[in-house]
Amino acid sequence: MAKKPSKSLSAAVSAEIKSKFDLNKFKQNKGLDKNVKFKEQNWIPLSPAFQEIAGVPGIPMGHISLLRGHSDTGKTTALLEAAVSAQKMGVLPVFIITEMKWNWEHAAQMGLEVNLIKDKDTGEVLDYDGNFIYVDRETVHTIEDVAAFIMDLQNEQKKGNLPYDLCFFWDSIGSIPCAMSVEKLKNNNEWNAGAMSTQFGNTVNQSIVMSRKESAPYTNTLCAINKVWTAKAESPMGQPKMMNKGGMAMWYDATFVVTFGNVSNAGTSKIKAIKGGKQVEWGKRTNLQIDKNHVNGIQSRGKIVMTTHGFIEDTDKDKNAYKKEHSEEWAKILGGGKFEIVEDTEDVTPVLFDPQDL
Repeated sequence: MAKKPSKSLSAAVSAEIKSKFDLNKFKQNKGLDKNVKFKEQNWIPLSPAFQEIAGVPGIPMGHISLLRGHSDTGKTTALLEAAVSAQKMGVLPVFIITEMKWNWEHAAQMGLEVNLIKDKDTGEVLDYDGNFIYVDRETVHTIEDVAAFIMDLQNEQKKGNLPYDLCFFWDSIGSIPCAMSVEKLKNNNEWNAGAMSTQFGNTVNQSIVMSRKESAPYTNTLCAINKVWTAKAESPMGQPKMMNKGGMAMWYDATFVVTFGNVSNAGTSKIKAIKGGKQVEWGKRTNLQIDKNHVNGIQSRGKIVMTTHGFIEDTDKDKNAYKKEHSEEWAKILGGGKFEIVEDTEDVTPVLFDPQDL
C-alpha cells in the first residue's frame, strides 16, 4: 500500500508549482485582468449652497442616489438642479415621472433647456421638447414597467443607438404599484415592495453599479425621489423612524442618501414678501442631511433655503442678494411699492400616517 506523501513533501510540490505559476498571465488568459478597475469618481454638481451644507459636490455618477423626505421639503429642487447640471455636462437626463406633479415651467425656471411647442394660432403650449427623455404614467404603469424602461435604454446604449452617459431621474418611488397590484385591483404594499426588490435589487441597480467599471463605455446614474412615512416609536422611550415608501430595497442598494426635513414632520419655514393682504412665498427653509454616503464617507447636516430658481444659503447675505435680484417682480405681484419680508416659524406639525398612502 503506497504511503501518502508527507505534509512537507506536499508543501514542497505546492511551492514548486507556485514558483512557476504566473497569476497575472492566468488572469489575462481568462479575461479577468479587466474586471477590477473602476473609473475615477465624477459628480453631477448641485448648487454652491447645497455643496456648502452637504460637503459633497452633488450626485455621484454611477451610483444609486435617493432624495427622500416629506412633501415640499426640497427633493424636487435638488433633482432639478442635478438634471440641469447633467444636461450642461452632456449627460442625458431621463425623466421618469410617476408622481404626476411635474411642472415644465418650473424646470425651465431652474435652468433646464426646454423647447416649448406652441399652437401657431392660439399660442397654447402643446408639448415640450429638448435634450432629454421623458416618460410618465401614460407609458409606464407599474414598477416592472419602470425597470424594463431603464434596462431597455441601457440596452440601446450598449448597441450604440444611444451614445450618452445616462442619468435616470425618477419621481417618485412609492407612487406606482406593481403588476400584481394592478392585475388584482388591490394596491398591496407587500407585493409592491417585493416587486421593487426583485426588479431593482436584482437587475437595474446592478446594471447601474457595473457602469462604473473601466470596461463600460458609459457611466449611468439613478437619482430617485423617495416618498417617506413615519413609523411610531416601538416603546414609550423610543423615537419615531422615517421609513421609505415602496419598501426598503432601494434604501439598502443606495450608496448616497440625502434626507430633507425632519423625521416626523416637514420641519420647514416659509419666507414671504407681504404687502397688505397679498403675499409672495419666495423661499422655504428646510433641513438637509446626508444620511448615507458610501462614496466618500462625508456625512453632514444643516439648513438651506429652497427657491423657485434653486437652493441658496441660509445667510442674510445670500437672502438679501436673492431679494435684490427678484424684488421688482414681487413688487408687481403685490401692487408696487415697498413690502415686508416675513419668516415663519418652523412647521413641526406631525405628518399623519395613513397605511393607504403607502
